[in-house]
Amino acid sequence: MEVNTKIRNVAIIAHVDHGKTTLVDGFLKQSHTFRDNQAEMNQDLIMDSGDQERERGITITAKITAINYEDYRINIIDTPGHADFSGEVERTLNMADGCLLIVDGQEGPMPQTKFVLSKALANNLKVIVVINKIDKPARDIKKVKDALDDLFLELAVHEDQLHYPIYYAIGRQGQAWSDLPTDLNDSSADLDVLFQAIIKHVPAPRVDLNGPFQMQVTALNFDNFKGKYAIGRINKGKIKSGDSVVLLSSQSKDKNYKIENIFSSQGLTKIEVNQAEAGDIVQLTGVSEARIGDTICSPSSLEKLPDIEIELPTLQIYLGPNTSPFKGQESKFNTSRQIGDRLKKELETNVALRLEEDGIGFRVSGRGELHLGVLIESLRREGYEFEVGRPQVVTKFENNVELEPIEELIIEVPNEYSGSVQMELGKRRAQLVDQFSLSDSMLKLVYNLPTRNLLGLRNILMTTSKGTVVMNSLVIKYEPCGPKLQQLRNGVLIAFENGKTTAYSLATAELRGIIFVGPNEDIYAGQIIGLNNRSEDMEINICKAKHLTNMRSSSSDTAPVLTPPTRMSLEQSLDFIENDELLEITPKSIRLRKKELNPTIRKRMKVQAN
Repeated sequence: MEVNTKIRNVAIIAHVDHGKTTLVDGFLKQSHTFRDNQAEMNQDLIMDSGDQERERGITITAKITAINYEDYRINIIDTPGHADFSGEVERTLNMADGCLLIVDGQEGPMPQTKFVLSKALANNLKVIVVINKIDKPARDIKKVKDALDDLFLELAVHEDQLHYPIYYAIGRQGQAWSDLPTDLNDSSADLDVLFQAIIKHVPAPRVDLNGPFQMQVTALNFDNFKGKYAIGRINKGKIKSGDSVVLLSSQSKDKNYKIENIFSSQGLTKIEVNQAEAGDIVQLTGVSEARIGDTICSPSSLEKLPDIEIELPTLQIYLGPNTSPFKGQESKFNTSRQIGDRLKKELETNVALRLEEDGIGFRVSGRGELHLGVLIESLRREGYEFEVGRPQVVTKFENNVELEPIEELIIEVPNEYSGSVQMELGKRRAQLVDQFSLSDSMLKLVYNLPTRNLLGLRNILMTTSKGTVVMNSLVIKYEPCGPKLQQLRNGVLIAFENGKTTAYSLATAELRGIIFVGPNEDIYAGQIIGLNNRSEDMEINICKAKHLTNMRSSSSDTAPVLTPPTRMSLEQSLDFIENDELLEITPKSIRLRKKELNPTIRKRMKVQAN
């Protein structure tokens, strides 16, 4: 094996919101990747290019960029920090030789920190720890370092991994130090120390420069000009435009192709090159049927690399064509075939997703509510109309015993709301593992509980704590399925007939509970229009107008004063629905409804169930 001495491949890994993407922004700006007058120099979160990424403030898909520093080429892989998108981390780490593990100087290691670090150590990556956000008033560097020591001791595969360099940074200011600074206002500090650390600590790729070409497809991209781009790190040999290659796939027969174009990353752009060699990360066109995990190799050596292993999904939902009376009124695509074709296309790039046919619809499995929610929102924005059911936990069988996923849940909550939070988790049979004070006003709680008992929890805790709670969770093990929970939510208010809502009827309905619709909205019988104050469902007529009479009084003609309707987000709606309910999703609307719209049949089904 040889060493490609002038290349470094490094991944940026961390828990959500610990500053990965902000640090990559600093790398791009300080390496003079952009001209001084380019717009990117004044942007934040440059790598988060997707609409949902910018709106949600999170990284959803792994991004690959490259910078030149001195005479080195540094390929940087920016990975998501949210546990729901950990499939992106798993598929991209095999392109790296080292990683920067970013840890918040106040929060320290969190659930996703443990997950990404375990994957990095299993891949034998050289880890460089960066303690970020050291300017936080409540930072506790000693505590963070002690927690990191414990984490490495727990996860290390061999003894060498227990020795790791630590650096300190304020990512949003583009500053880093090799030792904890005494003066945080040192304007001369920049990220040069991290560039040097990458070159010093991350090993150059050990590859076979002269062997037959071989590359595993780790990511895919598309455009209307070149078609499909197969992205990966070259394991062996060299590749030139026009070379003949063979695509080795576990899903189809071997196929021959000719490489049309070779692109190398530079900042946010692709640069076409005539040739690339082992160790570099490239994008190839011409291999039209490439899938993630496939191997592209020289015809002279048909050696397939092992498939990329991805953790099992934990949640699944039913997703099928809309069956409500309003079907087809607000969308371009609404048939089962159109929805199925789009979902199958999603499988090519969304490696943690699974798909099965289920009647006229599909059973879609993913890593969590956010993972599935992002997919649903993408379909909606593209003009699709469909309905989805309540998320269900994906179980597995071992020795004829059904096992369910157990998650570690970490909650940070102000002391004044901690009692309400603990009471709610007690209802859900959560096991308290640890608790301690973060400050005089904040408490940190660590629980273990089944994934199914987490469903709907975020909405309730957000309401209970007036939006101040911070929740993070990660699947840690599987255990035999426990007893089912009773319904924790109240019953719903159900529209009695088709029509338009009236202010007169809504004023009466408000006395029964929380209303989800406003006046003069089209509704249909069986649609959920509110949350009842009681535990049972209630049908209600909200299309009834006030009767006109010849009588007059001082108050009879006064327009009713209505409370603004409660509008739930997509994730909140997914949390809200029960097993006998559906979520109708169109590009313009999100409606809650009962699976069975006919009230007589619905009551009969309820009697039979009991």
